[in-house]
Amino acid sequence: MRVAIAEDGALFREGLVLLLEAAGHEVVGCVADGDALLAIAATEALDVAVLDIRMPPEPDGGLVTAERIRALSPDTGLLLLSHYAETHYLMRVLEIGAERIGYRLKEQIAGVQVLADTLNRIAAGEIVIEPVLAKRLVQAPAGDGDNRVSSLTERELDVLRLMAEGRANNGIAKELFLSTKAVEKHIAAIFGKLDLPGNQTLHHRRVLAVLAYLRTRRVDG
Repeated sequence: MRVAIAEDGALFREGLVLLLEAAGHEVVGCVADGDALLAIAATEALDVAVLDIRMPPEPDGGLVTAERIRALSPDTGLLLLSHYAETHYLMRVLEIGAERIGYRLKEQIAGVQVLADTLNRIAAGEIVIEPVLAKRLVQAPAGDGDNRVSSLTERELDVLRLMAEGRANNGIAKELFLSTKAVEKHIAAIFGKLDLPGNQTLHHRRVLAVLAYLRTRRVDG
């Protein structure tokens, strides 16, 4: 893939370049702020842009830059990185788009395999959500008064967590060592128990439905 990076930390920025090149990707730009990345996106064909959420020109410059790149080039994938798994960052990311976009922790993508998997999923049109955040959203806060999630079986909770990460059915099946048909049955049961719309056939709409439901239950970061 053709990838550009915007990250104001020089050490992490150079580390990303090494990881991307080790995975066989072409790094067409490596800059320290959003304005410079936007200039690259305006002149280069990019498969994915990798952005630090908190960088110049604003406190959350990565989010602002991602919005501008999505408006400029809707087909370019976006991977936003942060030191912290924050729910409000996730909601901002989802406002930018529901396809070809990801939100991961920096410490979790510091390996060729994880970074490559994340980029491949984004390039394929998926949403990729940091697993730590997905797990936090799925875990029921005490005394929230909503018993629907607590009615899910342990296996259904596993499936729900992976759905919240943006995993497709085949990815969930591989992660949990299940057949695709078994995953489909679990998802149908989850949607029934949570009273979610049953016609969520498009993958990104399904993920959005799950995230929207979880957000109503757990809005703190």
